[in-house]
Amino acid sequence: MERRSFRRFRPREMHKAVCADCGKECEVPFKPQEGRPVYCWDCWKKRQGRE
Repeated sequence: MERRSFRRFRPREMHKAVCADCGKECEVPFKPQEGRPVYCWDCWKKRQGRE
């Protein structure tokens, strides 16, 4: 039987941001870049339906 190894993941560092659609403060698992929009979870989900 093949053994699978599982890596342990450390918790992601969260970064504060302001949603480009609703203006609400949120936290994202990446460092926001100037000039690129960031969306809160609710606005991101709404935008996924549009595309």
